[in-house]
Amino acid sequence: MFGCGVDGSLDQGEFSKPMPWIGVYIAAASLACAIAMAADAAAGFRYKRLWFPSRYFALNATSLSVIAVAVKLSVDLNTPMPRRQEQLAKLSSSVLICTVMGNSMPSLGSMENKEILSNLIALAILVITSIVNICMQLGTGVIFTYWREHAFVMFLMLLLLVILSFSAVMVPTSKCYLDMKYCKKHELTLKESLSRSCDNVFDKLKEDLLKYGMMAHTCNPQFVVGRSVTCAASGALCLLSAMTLAQAMLRSYLMPGRFKFCDGESDYKWSSTSILITQTIAVGVGTIAPAFRWFLAIRFKCPKRGNKSYKDEFKLEKYWIQQFIEIKECPFNLHIRSRQCRKLIYDAKNVVLDMLIGIQVGIVLGSKVVRLISILFMSRIFLFCDLCCDLRKKFKLNISVSDKDLHSSSRLEGSASKPDLSRYVLHLEGEEELVHLIMRNNCDATECWIKMGKNNPPKHLIQLLEETPSRGFAGVMDFDSDAVPPLDSAEPPNNWALPIATLTSIAVAIPDIDPSARKRLLRGVREALMYVNIVEERLCAKQELMNAGKAASIVYLGVDLYHKWLDVDLRKISLQGNTTKDVLKALACAAKNVFVEFKAVPSHGCLMEYPSVWPVKVQAAHSMYRISETLLLDCKSSDCDMSNRIFEKLSRMISDIIAACLTNLEHVIFTECSRSGIEGRKESVQSAAILLGRTAKVMKISSQRELPCLDSDQLASIDEWRASSDLKKALLTKSFTDESELSSPSPGDQYLSIQYSQV
Repeated sequence: MFGCGVDGSLDQGEFSKPMPWIGVYIAAASLACAIAMAADAAAGFRYKRLWFPSRYFALNATSLSVIAVAVKLSVDLNTPMPRRQEQLAKLSSSVLICTVMGNSMPSLGSMENKEILSNLIALAILVITSIVNICMQLGTGVIFTYWREHAFVMFLMLLLLVILSFSAVMVPTSKCYLDMKYCKKHELTLKESLSRSCDNVFDKLKEDLLKYGMMAHTCNPQFVVGRSVTCAASGALCLLSAMTLAQAMLRSYLMPGRFKFCDGESDYKWSSTSILITQTIAVGVGTIAPAFRWFLAIRFKCPKRGNKSYKDEFKLEKYWIQQFIEIKECPFNLHIRSRQCRKLIYDAKNVVLDMLIGIQVGIVLGSKVVRLISILFMSRIFLFCDLCCDLRKKFKLNISVSDKDLHSSSRLEGSASKPDLSRYVLHLEGEEELVHLIMRNNCDATECWIKMGKNNPPKHLIQLLEETPSRGFAGVMDFDSDAVPPLDSAEPPNNWALPIATLTSIAVAIPDIDPSARKRLLRGVREALMYVNIVEERLCAKQELMNAGKAASIVYLGVDLYHKWLDVDLRKISLQGNTTKDVLKALACAAKNVFVEFKAVPSHGCLMEYPSVWPVKVQAAHSMYRISETLLLDCKSSDCDMSNRIFEKLSRMISDIIAACLTNLEHVIFTECSRSGIEGRKESVQSAAILLGRTAKVMKISSQRELPCLDSDQLASIDEWRASSDLKKALLTKSFTDESELSSPSPGDQYLSIQYSQV
């Protein structure tokens, strides 16, 4: 413990020892901000989203906490800062706040209303606290240089906070408006999709995805905020703050004689240099996105740069003040008896809202003035760039005429095959030019996502489906026979994944099978279950199937990792010299024992009445018992090649069930596009596009089989498949054909039997 010195004074030297490590903590927080902003910038360049959505660095509780640590120097009131790097670090902390606000502005679009309010209040507290503390430090002399830069940065900081706060007001209105337009376009797309006949399912889904991708991209709330005039203005202000820091550093190091610094050393010591370096990097990296948004906003308006009339530039769009107008028109019910008090409160509310509307109008018009000045300033540069591009095209002679004709014909073919997506560009009032800009620059990345999926297909699943070719889906009926006596009067409903996992477990236990064949089957089923689970999550998310889905996951996990079905070692059964019939009997007996033990417990009597809530192991045992007993009906002791025959039958049934389930992928991909809210539509379209690319070959294989006459909802249920009269008729036809093949009929008899079965 520290106490008083000999002279009775408190020795404060020991208290300043941790300060360098606090400086390291500040530098680490600044570096974390730099990395997050750099990740957003890299993702924007990689996916050609040059409006740079805030994915890694958004306004939330975590980022605000990190920012509060990173800008600690701005709120440090009494620590001496005598040297150059420490005074510059004070300035860089202030500039970092401006950079953070400009960089993270699009993240307002991805927040709910309550999130926006809470995050803006927290940000306002941080900004106002920083401004007040900087003013105190200017007054006390802690900050004794760069006072003009500090005053200018504080002005920009306050202006950015006001722009950010009032830009958030238009987010709910724009979301509501664009959501209404999206719903109308969705209905139009749905009608066109149903009325359009196309033999190629992939081309049909790709066209639908391009439409949904364009709608999701242009109504993305972050993109809406990122292309707004206030976001462009905030980008310009953010760029000004970074330039302020840059000129201060250049003047300080290039003209050291003009600045007088004090002797001595700060309590932060060597860590102050690391703070300055990391914050300078953070400001430099964080300015990329706001600067690009500002540049693209003026580039977006530069088709008008040859027009000298700018009267439309100062037109105020209604969605900016719609929220205030709705609040003003909303009735204000107060449980106050005094009529004068109610009138006073009502009038005060209207005065406040009129003032807020005036501020909003001023911010929007001021932002448009900033954009117009930027256009006038940059138009000469753009004209020069356009002139250079025209000259380069004019004097480019390395392409022959024939090559040009070939390229032009290929472009015409490509444009003819690609649908017109201009109708699906969703825009707000005053953004009519956005349609031409989007179509000219081809900003949508849906085709890239489809190509990305095509480059990563499920090879083992495709191999499984191709190795077990079939014209129908007889395996859906074959795996469970009605001739097997039930274990209980009530039975749980079937799902897609549990029969596949159970059949795979039996296939692993079959003796005398080539290990490579087992390995191929396991790999194919592993990939198949990924897509089967997607189908069940999207189309079969019913409460009564939840335990069956969990049972399938547990069963396959045990088979894949440990070659076990529940607690039964499948490899041990296979290597004990048992015949296939013995293996099936052992599995059926083990499954029956699990079920009987569960049923024997008196407290489980009520559960038996509701098979859908049976425990996971009991549902797995029920599935194993019925499938094993079904296979035993097909076993004949005289069959010397029973193992291979049963394994081939198992592979065929697994392939048929997988193919039947994956016929629903078309429905899954189409519904995936519009299943989420406006904030998550872009991600939904992206996952749907990648899924389409990956499963294109799978859907092509499945489409070659004859589907039963079922609607889309029935196709999602395996029990509806099993109840289908078409599937039962196909199974009877197959059985009749198999018996005919065993008796070796003549070709004419085969023809007659096929004709008879079709009748």
